Formats: sequence, structure tokens, C-alpha cells
Amino acid sequence: MKVGIIGATGYGGLELIRLLHTHPEVEKIELFTSSDEGTIFSSRFGHLFTIHDNSLKKIDQETLAEFDVVFTSTPTGVTSTLLPPLVGSGPKLIDLSGDYRLKQPDLYKQWYKKDPAPFELLQESVYGLTEWNEKQIKEARIIANPGCYPTAVLLSILPFIKENLIDPNLLIIDAKSGISGAGNKPSQFTHFSETNENFTIYKVNEHQHIPEIEQAIQQFTGIDTNITFNTHLVPMTRGILSTTYTPVTSGVTTDQLYECLVETYKNDSFVRVINGASSFGTNRVKGSNYCDITVKLDERTNRVTIVSVIDNLVKGAAGQAIQNMNVQFGLPQSYGLDVVPLFI
Repeated sequence: MKVGIIGATGYGGLELIRLLHTHPEVEKIELFTSSDEGTIFSSRFGHLFTIHDNSLKKIDQETLAEFDVVFTSTPTGVTSTLLPPLVGSGPKLIDLSGDYRLKQPDLYKQWYKKDPAPFELLQESVYGLTEWNEKQIKEARIIANPGCYPTAVLLSILPFIKENLIDPNLLIIDAKSGISGAGNKPSQFTHFSETNENFTIYKVNEHQHIPEIEQAIQQFTGIDTNITFNTHLVPMTRGILSTTYTPVTSGVTTDQLYECLVETYKNDSFVRVINGASSFGTNRVKGSNYCDITVKLDERTNRVTIVSVIDNLVKGAAGQAIQNMNVQFGLPQSYGLDVVPLFI
């Protein structure tokens, strides 16, 4: 397979390179840029010396049409105009940016403050939450890779909503991310002096992933709901921990909740269900494509605590994108992703 990556200089793009390098069916990886044509990639990223010494290439529709798949790992607002000429030209398109996740253009404009992609492509794009949308992903020409926060949240709560085990109208979701989730562009918000020894809540009740999560809940369970969702920046490099608090349906037990998760993901090797964890951290999935989930019912309050952890750059971005590519081409989902978590 020939793979093209647009936006390889970001953290998501670098993870695509790392994981695709070991993919048994990927023969060629080419990197494309809109501004640094001719730059030797390993001269900017020394860890890739002798591994990827090719130069960055100009984005060219005719050249890209020769590839089997093109990943776009660009800032929000870029692929809304970059991808339309490529749709149907040859390669499968997997967009990590967020420009094709929301089906309603007005909703995208409201939450992202940018002009949306063409309406017909928003309707055609397939939401790439692999464990829940495999059939549509297999036939898609353009995949909207989910956001990192929504991936951690949705994998942990969708089974319970679908089986009517929790109250979908009282979802309070608290999520925490490492600094790499903000990208590699320097800013005051991600400056070492601002983030070190600091724990920050941001975009309070205004995070752009709120409508994405609500849309996915409706898509996969048929239930319309409004969630309370807030995000926090933790002084670590990578990882997301999502904690959801919600009442359970009358009579529901911890065993039922656990069995619901086990049954839902019994054929999904990248979702690991943990029973009775007393502590639960992001290091258990660091550097890997796993999503680990645990759940515990508080019988005193009749509320359940649902916890999930992912690596925001892998399962929350590049890993899930490669998992979707594998589905599209009928390959084992583990190809390129069969790595042991780093832990430390």
C-alpha cells in the first residue's frame, strides 16, 4: 500500500509515521506540505534519522490520486477546502482534523468559529469510531476520525445508554488530557511556565467536542440529549482520563454494568474492560491503541462512576485512524497497532 500524510509535522502526523512504519502492508509513506516543500523530514525530527530521510512534497492532487489512502492531520479549518477536490479521485481519505465530524454546517460554524466543509461531503463522511461503526467505515470514501476526548467518552458510555442502564439526560463528564492534546504550536496556554505544577480547566461548558459527543450518542443509540462536559489540562505529555457520573436505572447492579461492557466489546481487542479497579491511570495505555474502561456503582447515591483511559495521540488520533484504514482494506485491525503500552 502507498500512504500519503498531509500534516506530518504535528504530533498526530508523527504518530502516524511511527505506527505505519511497522505496518506489514504499507510499502511507501510520503509526506506532503503546503509550506515546507523540499525540507528533509529527519532534519526537523532527529528521531527519524535514517528511518524517514525523504523530503516533504508539495500537495498535488494528481500525485495524491496515485495513493491508496491519504491521512490529513492538519489544524482545524484546513481540510474543509483541501479535501473536496480529492474525494473520489482514487485514495481513501481519513481526516483527523475535525472538519467533517459534525453533520450540520451551522453547528460547526458555531463551535469551531470557521467556515464548514461542503454540505454534501459532511453528509457523506463517516464517523470513524471503529468499534461502533465498522460497517459504514468499510465502505467510506471519507472518514471523519473522532476527536480524542469523544473517543474516550463515547466508548465508555455508549453501551450503557444503548442498553438503558443509565440516565442519558443526566450525564456529567469530566475529562483530563496531557498537553500534547493542544498540538505542537507554542502558545501561552501550553508554555512550560504556565503548565508545570498547574492543573487547569479550560473552555468551561464551551468545548467544541460537546456537539460531537451529543451527535454520536444520537447516531448510535437514537437518543437526543444534552451533556455537561468539561476538560482539564494536566502537566503530563500524553493521555486522557474520562470520568462520567450519572444515575443508573432502577435496580441496575455493578455486575450488570460490567457484563454490559464485556458483551459489547467481546470482539474488540482494543477495548479492555477492567473489573473492580481501585486505581486507574493513563500509563496503562500509554503509547498504545487500547482504551481501558472500568465502572463502579455507588449504591448509596444510585450513581455510577464510569472511567476510561486512552492515549490521546494513538487511540485518540493516529492509532484509531490506522485502525479505520485496516477496516477499509479488509486487514486485521491490529496491523501496525500491535504494540505494548509503555507504562513509564
